[in-house]
Amino acid sequence: MHGIFLDYATVGFNDDLDPASLRRALPQLELRPHTAQSAVAGIIAGADVVLVNKLRITREIIERTPTLRLIALAATGTDNIDLDAARARSVAVCNLRDYCTASVVQHVMGTLLLLTQQLREYDALVRSGAWQHGEQFCRLDYPIRDLTGRKLGIVGFGALGQAVARAAQAFGLEVLLANRPGGTPVAGRLDLDDLLPQVDVLSLHCPLSPATQGLIGAPQLARMKPDAVLINTARGALVDSAALAAALRAGRLGGAAIDVLPQEPPVDGNPLLAGDIPHLIVTPHVAWAAREARQRCLDEMAANVEDFRRGGRRGRVV
Repeated sequence: MHGIFLDYATVGFNDDLDPASLRRALPQLELRPHTAQSAVAGIIAGADVVLVNKLRITREIIERTPTLRLIALAATGTDNIDLDAARARSVAVCNLRDYCTASVVQHVMGTLLLLTQQLREYDALVRSGAWQHGEQFCRLDYPIRDLTGRKLGIVGFGALGQAVARAAQAFGLEVLLANRPGGTPVAGRLDLDDLLPQVDVLSLHCPLSPATQGLIGAPQLARMKPDAVLINTARGALVDSAALAAALRAGRLGGAAIDVLPQEPPVDGNPLLAGDIPHLIVTPHVAWAAREARQRCLDEMAANVEDFRRGGRRGRVV
């Protein structure tokens, strides 16, 4: 089987990973660091298996590639694949699950601690010389908040949401769960509008769908506590960037850690990239990206391909 990994550099960086498992699964494998979206259809002509992270595999591309049998995602999210078109053409689609959980949990808790312990601010204060010329042994310029006894709201309670909940409970946070947006209410969970006023931290772990597009906008931010923290490691389009920037500037929100934006890379800009927004951490979609997680990504993709070749359904979404 002829396989092409269209955007391998989104997983491996400077040869820091071992693709041997992929090559065993697909001896005829081409690893392309990058592929322009406009070139995808031409590049995969004649391919049996396409491995992809974030490039879009549209209906047109699927219909123009009659040899295509499998799309293997280097991710959990499937919003960049036309699943209906794949199903209509009997093209299998596999995604990954629970391969980067530890990395995402570390990112969520790490950014939360940065914001609540004011670590960046105190580091800058020391570097400015203020501590060295102070009159007492400590500086108390920036308020620090205990996490113990506060409430963490989670939207999306799959493997990632569950792992974040366990870590949060170790810090003494009480965990509240939101009902699935657009889904059937579950006993013990709260609708988002009811959850928002109660939480001190809101962490998003749900997929992007028509029901979750713009999930957190100006009305939702207005329902949150003025010292609450928003963390998004899921999909950028879940949050209205302009509304979040306005809330932070106005002091209507305590802080935010944003690892994802609606457009990546944000070549057309984004309101959250402005340099004057307080209490904001923006990172370039790296919550998942511990080296160990990225190696697991390759190995899990290989396992999905090998199972497909044996007639199995490992990791299948279509």
